[in-house]
Amino acid sequence: MFRLIKWLIYLAVLGFIALAGYAYLGPFFGADFTPPQSEIRQDVILETK
Repeated sequence: MFRLIKWLIYLAVLGFIALAGYAYLGPFFGADFTPPQSEIRQDVILETK
């Protein structure tokens, strides 16, 4: 049982390292993580008494 938990921890650490590496090196390989930027306007009607 301990061997299974140890391998799951190793797999989680390796996955975290891979995800962090992809986040840093992704733009060099064509992955673009920037959100689309556009201005959004919406009218707000305030009711007064």
